Parts: sequence; structure tokens; C-alpha cells
Amino acid sequence: QVQLVESGGGLVQPGGSLRLSCAPSRSIFSINAVGWYRQAPGKTRELVAALTSGSSTNYADSVKGRFTISRDNAKNTVYLQMNSLKPEDTAVYYCNIKGGGRQWEYDYWGQGTQVTVSS
Repeated sequence: QVQLVESGGGLVQPGGSLRLSCAPSRSIFSINAVGWYRQAPGKTRELVAALTSGSSTNYADSVKGRFTISRDNAKNTVYLQMNSLKPEDTAVYYCNIKGGGRQWEYDYWGQGTQVTVSS
């Protein structure tokens, strides 16, 4: 079983920046899409940003222009650069990697990393 290890979360003041990283415990192949989700207290988990194997991106409206998702293919590492952070960005952020082929698929999740935006 592949583990996704996230890092980079923490406490930051409004307007600040953080970069989240997500690395698998071993090399994985046939990745179709990588993404970051978040879940704030009392709310459902929501998609923040996604990046497909074809380099298409999708962002939540609330983070467009502030967050950027990227991937280092050699390291299978996924990043989320978060700028101009707002208190409403406070949540646990989860990394997700999906992949597979015609008759098999996988869907890996990280354990979550806390991001707190507060003065």
C-alpha cells in the first residue's frame, strides 16, 4: 500500500504564503490526476486544485489566482503553493493521487496537514 506523506502546513498570518508538499512512499505509475482537497471544521471536504496527466488544471473559485498546483514528475511529488492566504483558507489539507488503467485503478490519500491562517 502506498502512503502519501504531506508536509508544509502550519500557522501563517493573513496575506502570507505556504507551500504544501506530498510525496508517495514509493514510486507510482500510471497517474491520471493529482489534487489537493481541504476540510474545514463542520464542513464537507472540497476540491481545492487538481492537475491531470495532460497538464489540465482545475481550481476552486475561492482560490483561483492565489493557489498553484504543480508536480515534479521525477519525484512523483505534488505541490500546492498558497499565496495571499485568508482566514477562510484554514482547514486540513489532503493530497490525492488517482491512477490506473482499463481494468485497475487506485486512489491514494494523504493523512492531512493542518493549515491555519490567523493573526
